[in-house]
Amino acid sequence: MDVDAAQIAASAMPYVTAAVAAYGVSTLDKVRSAAVDGASDATVRIGHQILNRLLARRQSQEVIEEAVIDVTAGEEDSDAALRLQIRKAMTADPDLAQAIAAMLPERDAFRQYAIRRQSNTGSGNIINGDNYGSINPTLGAKS
Repeated sequence: MDVDAAQIAASAMPYVTAAVAAYGVSTLDKVRSAAVDGASDATVRIGHQILNRLLARRQSQEVIEEAVIDVTAGEEDSDAALRLQIRKAMTADPDLAQAIAAMLPERDAFRQYAIRRQSNTGSGNIINGDNYGSINPTLGAKS
């Protein structure tokens, strides 16, 4: 299955930034820890898992770490720089992109991208272009 690294990176960012915001300057230490804080909400847990998987890839580990540090320091445009590094890592490693896409809840980009240009002939709804969202398979309605 082909995945769009840019779309997956964009969808992963809210989870990654939630983990960075929750953990602050100790983000990298917390992510490397096997245990996820029990008080963490689902978004932070997913961000933790995504960052852990990204940091396991040696080829991009250093640039991802630097980008995370910049985000925790509040550097200007650091979120965009982190998203770029995540996208580059996934573009270079399609298996990584698929692994991260699988971590995202179904309503996020992986599913949206896959259905973006599908049409539902049963209900007459047509989803195309940039006007897409989650599809309820039973009702065929866009949410």
